[in-house]
Amino acid sequence: MNKNFVEELRWRGMLHDIMPGTEEQLAKEVTSGYIGFDPTADSLHIGHLAQIMILLHFQKAGHKPFALVGGATGMVGDPSGKSAERNLLSEEVLNHNIVGVKKQLSNFLEFGSGANAAEMVNNYDWFKEFRFLDFIRDVGKHITVNYMMSKDSVQKRLESGLSFTEFTYQLVQGYDFYWLYQNKNCKLQMGGSDQWGNIVTGTELIRRKANGEAFALTTKLITKADGTKFGKTEGGNVWLDPEKTSPYKFYQYWLNVSDEDAVNFIKIFTMLGKEEIDSLIADHSQAPHLRKLQQTLAKDITIRVHSVQDYEVALKASSILFGNSTTEDLASLDESTLLNVFEGVPQVTISKEVYASTATVTDLLSEVSQGIIFTSKGEARKMIQGGGVSINKEKVVDTNAKPTYTLLQNKYVLVQKGKKNYYLICLQ
Repeated sequence: MNKNFVEELRWRGMLHDIMPGTEEQLAKEVTSGYIGFDPTADSLHIGHLAQIMILLHFQKAGHKPFALVGGATGMVGDPSGKSAERNLLSEEVLNHNIVGVKKQLSNFLEFGSGANAAEMVNNYDWFKEFRFLDFIRDVGKHITVNYMMSKDSVQKRLESGLSFTEFTYQLVQGYDFYWLYQNKNCKLQMGGSDQWGNIVTGTELIRRKANGEAFALTTKLITKADGTKFGKTEGGNVWLDPEKTSPYKFYQYWLNVSDEDAVNFIKIFTMLGKEEIDSLIADHSQAPHLRKLQQTLAKDITIRVHSVQDYEVALKASSILFGNSTTEDLASLDESTLLNVFEGVPQVTISKEVYASTATVTDLLSEVSQGIIFTSKGEARKMIQGGGVSINKEKVVDTNAKPTYTLLQNKYVLVQKGKKNYYLICLQ
């Protein structure tokens, strides 16, 4: 074994519940364990990252991880942690989503032919021909209604209403564990703390139906120090898919976490060792204004989820907005990153013909830009003469110069007024 898996989770502050005997099982032999992911979208988001990290630590400790993609359970809907029943997805949508989820999981786990190579399984494969009557006869008779009713996930939904479909979810998930135990020698199921009831239903089914012994482990749900929901922004989820959340926005999310959250997140979301993390936390406490923890966290996660190149672009983009940068840096950004960096800044649209015929930069910044940047030529001249205006990161020095700036992505001109005020002129 490379390291003690449970101890690793403990010092990182990730462990919540663990079934007696689990540590002894892990110490005894290479153990197969799994975590389930419901493919409710064609991308995972950072709310899934903690569970991905659990599988990664599990594999690094020498054990064999299974990632179960819930093609069947995604059609049902897990009531755990939900206040209302979610919309059910068609088989076609689920299959599309599964392809995206599988691709992302393969970025983290080592798949191949080794003893502890990761494997992906889809529970639709064993449920697609499982008839309802066979299920209630072969599975349902082993678990009592009293046992199912006692689960928190059921109790919390009784007043607001719980469909039979959702009520049976724990049986379906329990059978997943049983199937993996029987067919893949899988002895451990892991998940977030809200999954404990579903997981132990699986261990109970294995005990009653197969006379076997299986184990359970859950991790703490990720929370933020200010009480707001982790992984959410004003724009919604922070996705792992760069088409849904750009690498720049992804990087910025981690870069902007609070000091208190950074102390927790660096342990949960990176593979850095204890000594290195303790050293980073100590350095950060001495000079928190340098935001060393946030920078290390954002770099590590952006590279692992995206790439070194994406991280470097995000870093360059951040420096354009908040630090010193050059015209070349600005010109190197692709259109998507450029628009992400300057999302929300005032924009004005003019034709390329109008731009080409504009006599002076003063005209461009006042009348031609419809008074959005400067309300008058006099105001524009005064600020240019005071050294307070830049175009495409070049200081404007001549109020009467003709605007012949190279267009960014062949259609944009970036104007900076003072230190923090940006404007985009869009040419059509």
